[in-house]
Amino acid sequence: MSREEVRDNLIALIEPFLEEMGFELVRLDYAAGKHGRLQLFIDTEGGVTIDHCEEVSRALSDFLDIHDPIPNAYTLEVSSPGLERPLTKKEHFQRFQGEKVKVKTCEAIEGSRKFSGVLQRAGNDNIEILGDDGNTVVITYNNIDRANLWYPDPGKA
Repeated sequence: MSREEVRDNLIALIEPFLEEMGFELVRLDYAAGKHGRLQLFIDTEGGVTIDHCEEVSRALSDFLDIHDPIPNAYTLEVSSPGLERPLTKKEHFQRFQGEKVKVKTCEAIEGSRKFSGVLQRAGNDNIEILGDDGNTVVITYNNIDRANLWYPDPGKA
């Protein structure tokens, strides 16, 4: 089974469990190997506290012990998405229209794979970013490798 298939299976198993607890799965990262790591970024209305992370970690650890989806030893990490939170779902992009974002694409668009600026629109198939140079780029969701909110350092302007 590929790493992507393992990751997709973990998301399918964990996401409904978290939703029952009142949390949204923002992103899941899994690294197999001798020192495996399962890292979850969770959110909830009003934000995530350390107590939330501990609560989810304990409950999820027991849940994963029962379902045993990962054959090897791993470390479970549960975190908040932070200020520059990842954008991993169409709903995230739609929720944060008007905010500054950074996006890395899978395939180059006009010779570039990295874009930053204001998320002007998040439609059904793509997003539009108004760059600091005044140009607009349209990126399909399936071409997005990574994306996150972005708060540039005002001292570096």
